[in-house]
Amino acid sequence: MLTPEPRSVLIATDLAKTFPDERGGLNIFNHINIRADAGESVAIIGPSGAGKSTLLSILAGLDEPSEGTIELLGQPLTGLDEASRAELRANHISFVFQSFQLLPELSALDNVQLALEIQGHPNPAQQAGYWLDRVGLSHRHQHTPARLSGGEQQRVAIARAFATEPSLLFADEPTGNLDEKTGTEIIEQLFELNRQLNTTLILITHDASLAQRCQRRLYLHNGTLQEQ
Repeated sequence: MLTPEPRSVLIATDLAKTFPDERGGLNIFNHINIRADAGESVAIIGPSGAGKSTLLSILAGLDEPSEGTIELLGQPLTGLDEASRAELRANHISFVFQSFQLLPELSALDNVQLALEIQGHPNPAQQAGYWLDRVGLSHRHQHTPARLSGGEQQRVAIARAFATEPSLLFADEPTGNLDEKTGTEIIEQLFELNRQLNTTLILITHDASLAQRCQRRLYLHNGTLQEQ
């Protein structure tokens, strides 16, 4: 019996990014190709300034490549207008950032609930509470980010990311602002939830030991991306 081919969640082909400057253009990378299948974890590693976060922004449709194409779940992402890209992101993509990216005036519950409301979830408050409980913050629903520790803020961000049940999760240096012990706990939780939901994970990091947790590792350096 033939084993079915894995479903490709993300396919990027011949990506290039050039920023204009006084000398005619600063080339960040060229001929980048990435494929990530359902449930797969992929680390993109490389030195600071290599363009990892720029690549993430392009893969997520937050920025456009100078050349190349991106498909998300079989749908073309490149060439869409911003409203269409935003709709695809809302329905299929979540993020966990180094800086947490929580709205400071909202409670933990409201930060998670807002993402669900944008997606059109029928019971956003109930679902937001469920996910906060799931990441160990049952006693912090009404706390604003200023009243939470760094680790707790990142747990809210993780709850928000998984509450919408995304097909694809981008994590950009998710432990960068945390101490080692807290960072380890956050990563354990991130990978466990990712496994349970079978989410495709693309992890941006400079931490080689963290990258080893992923099934595949891609090294971005001098404008090229090579599989390790």
